Amino acid sequence: MPAEADLSVLPGLPRVGETAVFREPWEARAFALAVKLNEQGLFTWSEWAETLGAEISRAQAEGDPDLGETYYLHWLAALERLVTAKQVTSDDKLVARKEAWERAALATPHGEPIELGRDGRPVEPA
Repeated sequence: MPAEADLSVLPGLPRVGETAVFREPWEARAFALAVKLNEQGLFTWSEWAETLGAEISRAQAEGDPDLGETYYLHWLAALERLVTAKQVTSDDKLVARKEAWERAALATPHGEPIELGRDGRPVEPA
């Protein structure tokens, strides 16, 4: 069984007590993905914290008021930076996947789950 993640290295993580808080389901998925990639050895928590901190600093330098609403956008940007730096995927593949999600969202009737490929176009692996 893998060791529990040491969340103390992620001081900006929204919490209630010791429990992480997510405003949207995608935030929880992004969090879980980071934990899983760490467990698989793609990066250390120190490397993750450094990358996330750099993303937050970059966003603040570009005018992000750092009120908490954009925290998981920075989280996602850090994940993207690490998976491309570690050559798990490429920037082009990430862009293609984002575009596929946008097309799928537009093709999905309100209230139904968004599914890649729903627009009839093939979905390439990320």
